[in-house]
Amino acid sequence: MQALRGVSFDLRAGEVHALLGENGAGKSTLIKIITGAHQPDGGTIEIDGRQIAHLTPAVAHQLGIACIYQQPALFPDLTVTENIGIRLEDTRPFACVKWTTRRQHAAELLQRIGADISPDAEVRSLSMPEQQLVEIACAIGAGARIVIMDEPTASLTQQEVGLLFAVVRELRQSGVGVIYISHRLEEIFELADRVTVLRDGETVGTRAVKCRTGFQPVAADSHEFAQTDDRQDACPTLTETELIRLMVGREVSNIYPPAESDAGDVVLSLKNLSCAAGGVKNVSLDLRAGEIVGLAGLIGAGRTELARVLFGITPADEGEMLLYGKLVTINSPQDAIAHGIGYVPEDRRRHGVILEMPIAHNVTMAIHRRLFPRIWIRSEAERSLTLEYINNLDVKTSGPAAAAGSLSGGNQQKIALARWLATKPKLLILDEPTQGVDVGAKSEIHKIIRRLAKEGLAVLMISSDLPEIVGMSDRVAVMRSGTIVEILPGGSDSHEVMAAALGQRKELNRRDAETRRTVT
Repeated sequence: MQALRGVSFDLRAGEVHALLGENGAGKSTLIKIITGAHQPDGGTIEIDGRQIAHLTPAVAHQLGIACIYQQPALFPDLTVTENIGIRLEDTRPFACVKWTTRRQHAAELLQRIGADISPDAEVRSLSMPEQQLVEIACAIGAGARIVIMDEPTASLTQQEVGLLFAVVRELRQSGVGVIYISHRLEEIFELADRVTVLRDGETVGTRAVKCRTGFQPVAADSHEFAQTDDRQDACPTLTETELIRLMVGREVSNIYPPAESDAGDVVLSLKNLSCAAGGVKNVSLDLRAGEIVGLAGLIGAGRTELARVLFGITPADEGEMLLYGKLVTINSPQDAIAHGIGYVPEDRRRHGVILEMPIAHNVTMAIHRRLFPRIWIRSEAERSLTLEYINNLDVKTSGPAAAAGSLSGGNQQKIALARWLATKPKLLILDEPTQGVDVGAKSEIHKIIRRLAKEGLAVLMISSDLPEIVGMSDRVAVMRSGTIVEILPGGSDSHEVMAAALGQRKELNRRDAETRRTVT
């Protein structure tokens, strides 16, 4: 299968050009070609009007092309200064490294992008967002003129996303061209000047997002942009609906489908639940059948830690857990499964699916004792059950024997979900259920979650995607410092959720009250 067919893409100095498409659309292949990792079979690559016959990673580096991946490619045992300086090493014989100069240079680069990071810190001691900032500093320090960012906000808090956006804008102002890849459409409308959409390895179209003075499309379906002195508002505005249609080739309605049933009986009740090892403190919460409760909060607020407590990975040491009104103790994942609790973890590649194993083995992994009570594995029974979930969840695959690693991100997530649905849970915990999946797969997963709730399952959904939390939750439990600080009703907006996560709800309510008094 050909990964790319006749793709055209251009990037200007001082612009943010978003590259979008569903998983498998060809984005990664195009990036690998631009960075010299893959060689194209046809077509041309031009930089500054000069055709590059054989682009390799070394040539790309010399030409000022840098790529910042979702997982930073840094040396963990070296300092920040060493990581920044290693790309500038003098390769002449007997050349000396001037460490004082290197450290000063690193400090200046970090200050330029607003990163409060010590140049002497070891990279392994830094958080993922801090490592991404170091990657950006490395790119700027190496004189990058083309910076590619691949899902840079996947693991960032809202505050850290704001800092990253400021850095991207600073790069744009300094004349750097940025290729920005993200599944979060709100980021595209916040940052991008133009967007190019790939579908099935082909260019579907290029559109203006922000109508900057001096650029205007020649025609609605043209990829070319012409110079013009027309005013900014002469450019047609790109809508989210049109962008989704370009990506998936069809209209995707109800990305956040509405609730179709009322909440039923209380399935799980938590009373002052605490776990010193997980940093969870005095959590009280009721989860009802047929209800989706969103668990919101900043990274480090204790959301995943609470999920791990409920699933018995780090058992609670204080408080009570009641299932259907009966006190239970969960000291291990085996206990959780026996009590009807399923858990789809955040990192599907590390903990959700085993990529090298067939889909069938992944789906039945948690129910071996039930499916094969006499130890012998009955392949036909395993295959039949797997086909049932493949059809039920609409997994795009060649069959149960295919390796899980051959699937797209969205389909891998469905397999991770199928594993726990096979246990017939009463409560399902979903940690970042749509992280890193495209908009089409996201819509499908949301519909599956709603359908499960309609069938009577209690769902606890953790998400860093505020629109997802607001759009999918019947109630939103907001965590801060290891405890639930507020429970908001369904329909609350993103500002209310973020204000609660930051501890600013009282201030927000005070301002609203003052505004109402002023109006009246």
